[in-house]
Amino acid sequence: MMHGFIPPQRYFPYLTWSEIKQMPDKENVVIIQPIGAIEQHGPHLPIAVDSAISLGVLGKALSQLNDDIPAYALPCLYYGKSNEHSGFPGTITLSAQTLLAVITEMALSIYRSGFRKLVLMNSHGGQPQIMEIAARDLHQEHQDLAVFPLFTWRVPHVVGEMLTPQEQEYGIHAGDAETSIMLSLLPQQVQMDKAVKEYPQGLPKNSLLDMEGKLPFAWLTKELSKSGVMGDATVATKEKGDRILESLAKGWVQVIEDVYKFQQPNV
Repeated sequence: MMHGFIPPQRYFPYLTWSEIKQMPDKENVVIIQPIGAIEQHGPHLPIAVDSAISLGVLGKALSQLNDDIPAYALPCLYYGKSNEHSGFPGTITLSAQTLLAVITEMALSIYRSGFRKLVLMNSHGGQPQIMEIAARDLHQEHQDLAVFPLFTWRVPHVVGEMLTPQEQEYGIHAGDAETSIMLSLLPQQVQMDKAVKEYPQGLPKNSLLDMEGKLPFAWLTKELSKSGVMGDATVATKEKGDRILESLAKGWVQVIEDVYKFQQPNV
């Protein structure tokens, strides 16, 4: 079915145009755009990981959300800006300009339908900046449109309790956390017999510069990892994945509730 992980009653494309036209209090209805990527995730994970995480977490959150809160999921935007993984077959990437244009035009369509609260739920670490640019520009152009450029993993969760310090710092792609949650969401698509442990190689030592820190440098995955993995996928388990998924979904229930209650500051 088209809705996949999303509860069907919360899936925006299943509505008719007349239902949308007659929907009450559209200014406070929460519209959520899940955004992922199609990119390599090592030899053991499918290239749909980021998209699957967006849909899986959002679906579980919406299934737990109070029925009185109107919130709908748009179809997932599967393609993202993934050029850092372009050295690996299967990666499909949009340019920053294209992704920005797609998000902007989607948002304007939602705005023209009368909605005023839009969440950009992004699960790919290579594109939060594009979400932020889109959100600021859209709100500047339409100041009655509240746009929330959010990253799936930034809600409160239990991941830090389960990862080693090395994994917390360097396990940023296809490592323990992502592999575990995929074992929970799509276990048949995970090939644990091919899982590897590989951390980023050749990083500057005794330097203020780092991959993802406050003073980062630009990098491509193929420069840092032969397998495409940055982390330890070999220690991943479904049990960890179930706990991660549950905690992320709980956090997203709170986010959706907060967005529903949100009023744009205006002195």
